[in-house]
Amino acid sequence: MNIFKRRKEKMVKESSKLITKLDSGSPQAELFRAIRTNIEYSNVDKKVKSILITSSEPNSGKSIICANLAIVFAHQNKKTLLIDGDLRKPTIQKIFPNIKSEGLTGLLANKVTIEEAVCETEVDNLFVLPAGVIPPNPAELLGSQRMKQIYEELYEAFDQIIFDTPPIQLVVDAQLLGNFVDGSILLVRRDHSTKEASNKALVKLESARANVLGSIFNNPKMDAGDYYYGDG
Repeated sequence: MNIFKRRKEKMVKESSKLITKLDSGSPQAELFRAIRTNIEYSNVDKKVKSILITSSEPNSGKSIICANLAIVFAHQNKKTLLIDGDLRKPTIQKIFPNIKSEGLTGLLANKVTIEEAVCETEVDNLFVLPAGVIPPNPAELLGSQRMKQIYEELYEAFDQIIFDTPPIQLVVDAQLLGNFVDGSILLVRRDHSTKEASNKALVKLESARANVLGSIFNNPKMDAGDYYYGDG
């Protein structure tokens, strides 16, 4: 099997996990709607318009959860933007294989405009900003004044923004973004995330002055798929 065929099969496999798109009446999709509701009511004083989701370690199912959550926000007729903020190991383009764009790194390098970088999807009201070309200096780019400017423009243009970010225990990227989004969420995966690692991840978010909304517990062993949102 050649490398291009393997990549295509992996993309098909990833896109097949969009349960909120493929079966919006399923118990799994209902759980994502419940998480959405909890996020909406997590802060009574300020609307939570932008959130980031991170984890303490890789392979926690974070990108798929980000994508499904973005879809249920879009189903509310909210103009929703899913941003791949993982400039080290991007995944969103595998989930939405039809998008073509210079992405976030193209924006940061002033190669394209926001209109050119942001892609429409097959889901009404859902837009995606892929990571783009992997740069040699992700943290420097995400912590730049240019990134803040792009974020502010996107914040004005969209009703809801969701950042998929790298594991916070490995790199500082989520801490940099957590400093200016409305809220941050930690993903915890059963039999994968340790209590110690999760606690350290929360400490790192809080040290970046992130507004920690809570955590999502991912239990892939349950037949229905258990995604539980709780207070941080």
